[in-house]
Amino acid sequence: MLFAEVIVDISVKSLDRPFQYKIPEEMEQEAVVGAPVVIPFGKGNRQMKGFIIGLSETPLYDINRTKSILKVEKQGVVAESHLLSLAYWMKENYGASMNDAIKAVMPVRREIKEKVERFIFPVVSWEALAEQRKTFERKHNAARVRLLDGLLQKGSESENGMDYDYAVKALKVSASVVQGLVEKGLIQVSTKQLYRNPLTGQEADDSRAVLNAEQQEIVNQFCEEYDRRIRKGYLIHGVTGSGKTEVYMHLIEHVLREGKQAIMLIPEIALTFQTVKRFYARFGEKVSIMHSKLSAGERYDQFLRAKRGEIQIMIGPRSALFTPFANLGLIVMDEEHESSYQSDTMPKYHAREVAMQRGRMLGASVVLGSATPSMEAYYRCGTGEYHLFTLKHRAGGAVPPKVEIVDLREELKAKNYSIFSRTLQGKIEERLEKGEQTILFLNRRGYAGFVSCRLCGEVIRCESCSVSMKPHEYRGRVSLLKCHYCGAERKMPEACPTCGSKYIGTFGLGTQQVEELVKKRFQTARVLRMDADTTTGKEGHDQILRAFSEHRADILVGTQMIVKGHDFPNVTLVGILAADLSLNTNDYRAAERTFQLLAQAAGRAGRGKIPGEVIFQTYQPKHYSITSAATADYPLFYRQELAIRQMLHYPPISNILEVLAFSKEQEKAVELSLQLREEIDGWEKAVVLGPNDAPVVKLRDWYRRVMYIKSPDYAVLCDIKNRLELFMKKEEIYKDCMVSFSFNR
Repeated sequence: MLFAEVIVDISVKSLDRPFQYKIPEEMEQEAVVGAPVVIPFGKGNRQMKGFIIGLSETPLYDINRTKSILKVEKQGVVAESHLLSLAYWMKENYGASMNDAIKAVMPVRREIKEKVERFIFPVVSWEALAEQRKTFERKHNAARVRLLDGLLQKGSESENGMDYDYAVKALKVSASVVQGLVEKGLIQVSTKQLYRNPLTGQEADDSRAVLNAEQQEIVNQFCEEYDRRIRKGYLIHGVTGSGKTEVYMHLIEHVLREGKQAIMLIPEIALTFQTVKRFYARFGEKVSIMHSKLSAGERYDQFLRAKRGEIQIMIGPRSALFTPFANLGLIVMDEEHESSYQSDTMPKYHAREVAMQRGRMLGASVVLGSATPSMEAYYRCGTGEYHLFTLKHRAGGAVPPKVEIVDLREELKAKNYSIFSRTLQGKIEERLEKGEQTILFLNRRGYAGFVSCRLCGEVIRCESCSVSMKPHEYRGRVSLLKCHYCGAERKMPEACPTCGSKYIGTFGLGTQQVEELVKKRFQTARVLRMDADTTTGKEGHDQILRAFSEHRADILVGTQMIVKGHDFPNVTLVGILAADLSLNTNDYRAAERTFQLLAQAAGRAGRGKIPGEVIFQTYQPKHYSITSAATADYPLFYRQELAIRQMLHYPPISNILEVLAFSKEQEKAVELSLQLREEIDGWEKAVVLGPNDAPVVKLRDWYRRVMYIKSPDYAVLCDIKNRLELFMKKEEIYKDCMVSFSFNR
């Protein structure tokens, strides 16, 4: 006998608890995961709709007391159904509970009151209404008289009748009085749903850019394959300013003409301002947005509009991927290399992989785009999994910026202890004189997470893993360096092991400090700062970006959120204050992320008619990630980085499963991590590193231990994940502990 786990009333409150039902033999073929069903629910066996989220041959309760499914709906796949199937796929692939996966794909979980507009209309003639008013007056029906007085006055003034709220509040008429006149056939109430629209103030504009030959070739090939019902993954590798967004809009336009819908993913809320402005100008009311800074009511309304087919394009960060479009034709993922597409809560999915899976489920194409593609996406172009398109030139004839690398070791020798090199100071002064704008980017990834020498640039690294060793403090002083991959340790050196310099230690600099130094050094400059502290609130990002785009500031200081996809034509100088800071994080992707950040930052300069300049300030001017970013040579960087990944068996050559063990007791966290290691010792085709303390040892009162497992075969890592999940279910002693899994492919 087959049993189904069913989630009841999926739109609101019962997601966290599945109920088991028997599947009648004649329904077994149709009762698949994600199928909509009708079930008897509660003591009165009230018929309710639900969705199957799991199948089993094992009864959880007495078979004689378990109810049966009444019907499997055959009206076709609905939005919730395929999203549930996607949640099930995520559960299987990312090591999460079904409830965690459902919470991820159903971003609107609680019921929000719908916003409606109601009007009262007469059903009879105005004359008949006036006669009826006299009757009510004779009978001393004061409330009815007030209502008809208001209707006779307001109704004659407006074609829309009388506002229902005006009747209730201003005329002090109860809902029962209104209903009584409806039942008497004198009036009727019309209801119109109002949506809380986060895009108020946007303007439509039919003007559009003419595609150049490179852009048009991509559009032609995609549209030809789409019309031939070919659905696959594409990667557009286009230099910064090459017009990828214009290509996306043409592709979406084609898909919409086929009666389909599209999702446009952007990595961060900070990019919403300019992206929405361009899309709304082209597509008008067909566009909406979904992101975490919308109110609960706004998010709920966008969810409803998408579900009802009232919008065709949804724009937003990774949560927008789960927009309940039933007729999805295209998913576009801009800046696909960004780490924000990786979820850091359960399930720890990557939006790129989930987008591909949703595309396969619904017969939709997926287009990835980036000036600096992830190693994984570019590698899959080489294996034939994705089709590669290339845009080599900036749109509109704009020339690439001129990049200059400044060696900070030489600045130190020249006794310049400022964070601004002499070259950068001179360039900023030139821009202020000319009335042009400057962006100063502080590469804060890896803040104080490594030890380096300011004189020679040497960074202390693990000899086995080629990542920087993380400093650990004891009594306020760094005394130990540790690798969080293999656990190797060494003492903090008193002097640089390479040159003997005393200028060795951690590096720390904040955006607020930079802002103050800029104001002190360039006293006439108008300065804006954009970081996590200045972008709180619903429109924090938009306000700063709008002010800078309207040239209400000369210099914009910020972290990585200012270098992603923004287009400021008057910016002719970009200064990167510490280009190699992210190069020294204890992460195998450090060189890749450094190249991406620097190339993206450089791409903000010279996007208008005036050529741009970029200054890279660094202690490691010869590093391949910095030199290839300066020349915007992605293929050169890719070849060099891939060689290192092959040697050390890192993705995309191999796969890594990260296993995090949590406990509120430190000793128990250590014990659990060792037990997990013992459970998989000797597993074929797998290399295990650790367990060790996680980079953040204690978080929200939970102690954390980490183990990394490498294998070229992804299925092997899935089997290991399943084994460890089974171990956690069996071992009662660890029921107050947690284990999470994260894949890097």
